[in-house]
Amino acid sequence: MQLRRVQHGDEAIVQMCGANGWISVGDVLNKLKTQDAEITAALWEHSSWSECLIKFLALPASVRAHCEKAAATVESSELDSPVILPFEPRSCRDFMFYEKHMHDAARGFVKTFWPKYMPAIRAYETLTRRPFPAFRPKTLWHREPIYYMGNHLSFLTCGDDIVSPRYTNALDFELELGFVLAHELFDASPDEAEAAIGGFVVFNDISARDVQFLEMKSGFGPQKSKHFCNVMSSTLVTADKILPVWQSLQGFVKINGHLVSQPKTLNPRWSLGEALSHVSRAERLLPGEFFGTGTLPGGSGIEIGHLLNAGDVIEIGIDGIGSVRNRVVQQRAA
Repeated sequence: MQLRRVQHGDEAIVQMCGANGWISVGDVLNKLKTQDAEITAALWEHSSWSECLIKFLALPASVRAHCEKAAATVESSELDSPVILPFEPRSCRDFMFYEKHMHDAARGFVKTFWPKYMPAIRAYETLTRRPFPAFRPKTLWHREPIYYMGNHLSFLTCGDDIVSPRYTNALDFELELGFVLAHELFDASPDEAEAAIGGFVVFNDISARDVQFLEMKSGFGPQKSKHFCNVMSSTLVTADKILPVWQSLQGFVKINGHLVSQPKTLNPRWSLGEALSHVSRAERLLPGEFFGTGTLPGGSGIEIGHLLNAGDVIEIGIDGIGSVRNRVVQQRAA
């Protein structure tokens, strides 16, 4: 099931994509309300289902299945209203699932900022047929899912301008698979953790690469290099549609209309359940908390040699979920 939110006056209205176009979830549920006791009880318990997408995701799967079926019989309720973020993230954690991205991004950093070292690195990698030692993940990466905490208050969605800060000359995109919790977790098993996922979005983790390198050397992780901007697609697809296939999805990156990369979600180091189980150790996770898988291999400009400039239009997407398109603008002088 594909979902989104629109801002209609003072209300945020959740819509689902039906056979006849976008339909208000409230209209669908109101039609079902008197037809089934289970549905009526569920709707009473989740009174904000028509405004809060996360609460709608928390409805029993049987209720949502009824909604999906009923949507085919409800007339489209297209509103002349702006499409907004599908949900307001309660937090933002970003994993690093893909070793190939780590190798290629590290190599891209050297090519971009210290090109004089590349001949020696190429020679080493040609002779050994292995990534340069400094490009390989540290021991902890192999032992447990690693992640950083991002800024959950800086999210944009499709059509919003990405403002490049004055303090960077190396703005980058990062195509990731994003997912959000619909249920609470605490000391969860991998199976319990995976069952708590409500849905998936396309996630663009915007980065200031020149700033990032210095911050990472500090030992404290990314700060101003990441926290100024994140982007997620305006559409969300429910977990039942994506979980069975999440490791075989095809993505794309277009810059100014030109296809520059086709990343895939293949070969993650960890399952989603394993990653969430780790985060939930002695830590309570709540509905609405947001997570990213980390950049898909080939999903960033530092890897493929194509950083962003003011005026560029960046479009990224993942088949079966959606896409997000934004223009880059330069921050104005103070």
